[in-house]
Amino acid sequence: MRSLQVRRASPIRELIASFRTFARSPLNAALAASLCAALIFPMGCRSTRKSPAPAIHFAHVPPKGAGAEYLDHINGQVVNSPVGVRIIVYAHLRDTWWVQPFRSRAFTDVGSDGAWENYTHLGSDYAALLVTPDFQPIARLSALPPAGGNVLAIATTKASSEPRPAPKVVHFSGYDWRVRSSPNDRGGEICDYEPSNVWVDDQGYLHLLMGLEGGHRYCAGISLTRSLGYGTYKFVIEDTNHLPTSAVLALFTQDSDGADMDIELSRWGNALNRNADYVVQPYYIPENTVHFEIPAGPTTHVLRWEPGRATFRSFAGVSTAHSKIIEHVFKSGVPVPANETLLIDFYDAHHPQSGLQHPVEVVVQNFEYLP
Repeated sequence: MRSLQVRRASPIRELIASFRTFARSPLNAALAASLCAALIFPMGCRSTRKSPAPAIHFAHVPPKGAGAEYLDHINGQVVNSPVGVRIIVYAHLRDTWWVQPFRSRAFTDVGSDGAWENYTHLGSDYAALLVTPDFQPIARLSALPPAGGNVLAIATTKASSEPRPAPKVVHFSGYDWRVRSSPNDRGGEICDYEPSNVWVDDQGYLHLLMGLEGGHRYCAGISLTRSLGYGTYKFVIEDTNHLPTSAVLALFTQDSDGADMDIELSRWGNALNRNADYVVQPYYIPENTVHFEIPAGPTTHVLRWEPGRATFRSFAGVSTAHSKIIEHVFKSGVPVPANETLLIDFYDAHHPQSGLQHPVEVVVQNFEYLP
C-alpha cells in the first residue's frame, strides 16, 4: 500500500495565507491595503527609474570662418554616454549644415571617458550629434534632426570669438602669399601643415618641404592674398621626378564653393601612372581630367583662363620657348571668377600607406600672371 506524504507549504505561501486570513476581517482590511501600498510603491519606483540622459559638452570651439581651405580641432565630452555611440559634427555655413570633416569620415569615436575630438572646416556655428552605431549621417542639411530615435543628444554652439592667429606671409614673384598652418583634407586623409616648411631663398625661388617629425608628417602650402580672375597663370617648376610616387605638387585656383582648376604633378601612389594631369573639377567626370608625362628636369606650366574656356599647356624647360609637351582646352565646367584663391600645395596623397621615410623638397622658380 502506497504511503501518503504530506507536503509542507513553503514559508512564503504560509505568509500569504496568513495575510489573507488577516485581511478578511473588516477591521483589518484598511490596514492591509495600506501595508500593500507601502510595500508595492517603492518596488514600482525602483523598476521604472530611468538612467540619466546623455548630454554633449564642447571644450574647444573653432573660430568663425568660411570655405574649404581651413580646418581646426573641435572637441568635448559626453556625460552619461552609452557604450558604442558616436559623435557626428556639423559646421553651419551659408544656411547649410555640412558634415565634418568630410563625408567619408563623418564619424567621431567617443572614448571610454566620454571624450571626443575631430577636425572641422570653419563655419559660423557648430553642432555635435550623439548617435547610435546604425545612424547614417546626411552630408548636408538645411536643419538639424531633432533628438529622438537614433539621435540620443544634440548640442550646438556659436563659433569662438577668438581670432585666428595671423598667418605667416612670404613674398614670392612679386606677390604676397599666406603660408598654410592649419590641417586640410587631401584624398580623404587629414594632412598637417608646418609654416617653417615654406621659404624663399636668395634667388627668389620658393621652397616647399614635406617632412617627418616625431613620426608625424607635415606638408607645405601657400595661397595668394588676392584674387586675380581671368588671365594667364604661368609656373616654372624644378625637376619633380625625384619625388616619391605619392607626393603631389598641386597648382590650382579654388573658390569658396570648391570649384577649381588644377595642374597636378604626381603619380598618385602608383609608379606605373603618368606623372602629371590637368583637372577641371569635379575630377570624377572622365572628360574633366587629362593625364600626361613630363620629362626629367625643369618644366613650365601655363593656364589661360577665359570665359567658358581654360587652356592648359606644358613645356620642357624654363620658358614657353622650349618644346611643348602637351596642350589641352577645356570648354565644359570652367568656373567663373568668384573671389577665388590661387594655391600651391605640396602634400602626400596616400600618407598612411606611402612609405615616405625622409624629407622631400620641391622648388618653384617663378610665378607670373598676365591679364
